[in-house]
Amino acid sequence: MAINQSRRNVLKNIALGTSAAIAAPAITFAKNFENLNKYKLKGNINHSVSKWTFGYLSLDDLCKAVKDIGFSAIDLVGPEDWPTLQKHGIYSSMCYTAGDNDLYKGLDNPIYHEKLIKNYLETIPLMAKAGYKNLICFSGKREGMDDETGWKNCQIALEKILPFAEKHRVIMVMELLNSKIDHKDYMCNHVEWGAELCKRINSENFKLLFDIYHMQIQEGDIIRNIRDYHQYIAHYHTGGVPGRHEINNSQELYYPAIMKAILETGYKGYVAQEFLPTYPNKLDSLREAIKICDV
Repeated sequence: MAINQSRRNVLKNIALGTSAAIAAPAITFAKNFENLNKYKLKGNINHSVSKWTFGYLSLDDLCKAVKDIGFSAIDLVGPEDWPTLQKHGIYSSMCYTAGDNDLYKGLDNPIYHEKLIKNYLETIPLMAKAGYKNLICFSGKREGMDDETGWKNCQIALEKILPFAEKHRVIMVMELLNSKIDHKDYMCNHVEWGAELCKRINSENFKLLFDIYHMQIQEGDIIRNIRDYHQYIAHYHTGGVPGRHEINNSQELYYPAIMKAILETGYKGYVAQEFLPTYPNKLDSLREAIKICDV
């Protein structure tokens, strides 16, 4: 609809004698998105999109849009919404628990362990039955805690969850988030911190979610860190820096090179778009991002 409106505006401007300097960009904009609508995915990257970033759409409509673009996975979906995904043939590439998902009340603080462990143990068999693999978890805030105490507290909780996860072939995936701008005091804010926890846990059923947006803000050196720590990474998120908007050339990261680096590690998991769209037609933002990452 936005594309058709753009065309009408262009024709109106031409009829009114508007300068070609104004009309030409609008024409180019429309043609660019016409080409995106015809784009066929290469199949090297397993694409996904985070549900919350397109929350203006119903989940049914987001499923339809995803299928129309040409991929078949949505991130950060809980059990209550899995039937909708299944109806459309969409995979839940990163799952939430059925209970609360407060990233500030995480595994590094024992006062939350009982509730979190209960939520994870209830959700894991549901995932196994549905055929899903990745279950997100969070470190929580530091609140004055040193690294060693945080690692030990996370390990205590995870060692009560992981035997059950291993039995059901579910991977607990801790997200790396920046504590500089978006999530003040979050503990798992450097890939080295997350990797050290992975080493201590020593289980193929505990990995990291490498959020490219967050890690660019926190520490940069994205491609080197992907290469150095890929064995601990089970999932990726995208986002433009700064602002967490489109991943095009308006921001500082060059996503084709990042995607190529990910593929070179032998990665076979999902890359989920997790940016806040700003285009008039927000689905054009998603089409563009998928094409940018489709190396």
